[in-house]
Amino acid sequence: MATAASSLHAANGNERFNNEAANWDNNPFVHEASRQALKAILAKFPALKNPPGENGLDVLELGCGTGLLSSIIAPYAKRVVAVDAAPGMIEVLKTKLQKPGAPQNILPLAVLLEDANDKRLPPADEFNPDGPRLKFDLIISHLVLHHIPDLRQVLNTMQDCLKHSGWVALTDFEDAGPDSKSFHARSRMEGVARHGIHVETMEILMNEVGFVNVNVDRAWSMDKNVEKVDGEFGDAGRAAQAGQGQRKARQLNMFENTTSGVRH
Repeated sequence: MATAASSLHAANGNERFNNEAANWDNNPFVHEASRQALKAILAKFPALKNPPGENGLDVLELGCGTGLLSSIIAPYAKRVVAVDAAPGMIEVLKTKLQKPGAPQNILPLAVLLEDANDKRLPPADEFNPDGPRLKFDLIISHLVLHHIPDLRQVLNTMQDCLKHSGWVALTDFEDAGPDSKSFHARSRMEGVARHGIHVETMEILMNEVGFVNVNVDRAWSMDKNVEKVDGEFGDAGRAAQAGQGQRKARQLNMFENTTSGVRH
């Protein structure tokens, strides 16, 4: 039987993301993408309030990275459980949460989450730590799906982690055909399972898994400097000098179930 540590080590692209964790927040693109994701989520889910109040939502973020989105959605939630399979990313998040003014309602977990009953998740009843695990009002996942080989499996896990009336809000790049490959530099291909999410395929899959009232929102678009020729950016993965690369726009979509939750 694989240990938790070996499972994390084997997770798709973890070595790359562990290596990049310390410098992840230095990229302005990921900050802007997280801000846009928050804006799109808040527009769709008015139950998220700042401050959240006694009826605030329990939020699970799958693939939280260094917690950029978790940190800015935290003021709108009762609590955020921030999960990532790359321990290096979670260590950066833990360090940030120790700083003055950091949100105090985020629980960071280095977990390859495949089981809604994973004992590392918080219990539904704090006075029964070995009892059933917490079910969530909202699950978010931002720019993560294109790294996951088996989307059906992760959607099943999400559904199992949700309350009966729960929601998901999943934001990722749109699959725009062969040209989508250019949005990952050659040195950043490790851990990339696909170069975008095909809208119709994803919508069908979510319905097959059991989500109801699935909606696809063409949420926003962003410009990114991408390689003009394969490998142009070298090991750095991004332009190192003026004139390298070219600007291209990329559509990001949000997949959500906005009203009646999931079929359990």
